[in-house]
Amino acid sequence: MPGWNARNIPAQGGRTAVVTGANSGIGYVTARELARSGASVVLACRSAARGRAAVVRLRAEVPGAEAEYIPLDLADLSCVREFAAAYGQRHPSLDLLVNNAGVMALPYGRTADGFETQFGVNHLGHFALTGLLLPRLRAAADGARIVNVSSGFHVLGKIAFGQDGPEETGGFGGPGSEHAYRRWVAYGRSKTANLLFTHELARRFAAAGSTITAAAAHPGYASSNLHSGASKLEGPTLNSRVAALGNAVLAQPTASGALPTLYAATEPGVRQDAFIGPRFGWRGAPAPSWRAGWTLDDTAGERLWAASEKLTGVSFATLPR
Repeated sequence: MPGWNARNIPAQGGRTAVVTGANSGIGYVTARELARSGASVVLACRSAARGRAAVVRLRAEVPGAEAEYIPLDLADLSCVREFAAAYGQRHPSLDLLVNNAGVMALPYGRTADGFETQFGVNHLGHFALTGLLLPRLRAAADGARIVNVSSGFHVLGKIAFGQDGPEETGGFGGPGSEHAYRRWVAYGRSKTANLLFTHELARRFAAAGSTITAAAAHPGYASSNLHSGASKLEGPTLNSRVAALGNAVLAQPTASGALPTLYAATEPGVRQDAFIGPRFGWRGAPAPSWRAGWTLDDTAGERLWAASEKLTGVSFATLPR
């Protein structure tokens, strides 16, 4: 694993990959390097203009690449369903799903379905997408893989379950959540959800004897649109200036930040519920990453799963517990 880079990606010929948020940053690099290794890639992006431009750019950088754009807005579950239907019409199977798209430290807002934006986009949208694409993942010939992109910032937000579920705490945009909203805690909570979802998905795959692998990754401190987006929203504050300085001086390049995701997505022998990040936490070659103990809690994983099915209306009924 030391020194692992994009040149170490095994040949991906004959495999199809969906990468969410692939029009820029880590998502774009992930899609590009998968295509360079022979995979047929689907760039799942909200903006049609940026998504199509990314396909043109990718094909220019990787001559002969098989790449296409299908619109996906994770903040609208009807759009998630439309994406799954469109993908199913074009492809009989799916070998790799990289749930990469996300938003970070936004002011309080709600998705089209009424969920707090960060939780709705980062977790619930991807939860629904994964469930809707599950039949295609199960149809993959050699065992599919799902990679959920989380963050070291998951430590900022543990999900506190209420009597009837986490929606009572505001994590799902429940009543009163706007008044208790803290943007970084909300972001951390959504990244904890990514890891709990991976944990419960891996448990269920193992119990079912499935050949699908569920793993997670994080980029460490990498220059990305997430950091710049948060800074633009804050304006010229001390926090935004510190973030900009950190990006310029401390952050590793976007291409390096994509390596843990690429490793988790392609390296043979990646285990169920693996969490891959930079070797030194914030930068370095891919390596197993530390994670908070609450992201390995079976009971929390089950409760999050049940609430997510209820709120999205997407059931993983074909996957036994």
